[in-house]
Amino acid sequence: MEHQISKNLRVTDEKSEIDLDIVHQFLKTTYWSKDIPKEVVQKAIENSLSIGLLLENQLIGFGRSITDYATFAYIADIYIKPEFRGKGYSKIIVKALLDRSGSEKLRRVLLATSDAHGLYRKFDFQNLGKPEDFLEINKPKIYQ
Repeated sequence: MEHQISKNLRVTDEKSEIDLDIVHQFLKTTYWSKDIPKEVVQKAIENSLSIGLLLENQLIGFGRSITDYATFAYIADIYIKPEFRGKGYSKIIVKALLDRSGSEKLRRVLLATSDAHGLYRKFDFQNLGKPEDFLEINKPKIYQ
């Protein structure tokens, strides 16, 4: 599904419009998925609600939600090309992910961030209410 934001800017969840090479270039340089293999990015896109933000049909932003559309979603990989940051584009991606995953009816929506708390708090994300209830297996350098 496509949503036109302005004459030159649009959001899409059509995976055929999300350029794997560009997304891989984005993600392999981030702190959360440094050196991620292209095949892993491809599998992640295929198995997630994936959103592309296109400016004049060029991919400038990306994000995805791992969701069952019924009870749970995990927001991941929000990324805007550096030259387009500071223009509110990440908010467009987060809103599209929340809307298209049906977040208003989900029991829980999670995400992890080291540096964008302000962005996500605008969408009512809060610190875990009972962090003692959450466990994880964390392999931060799995791709290196």
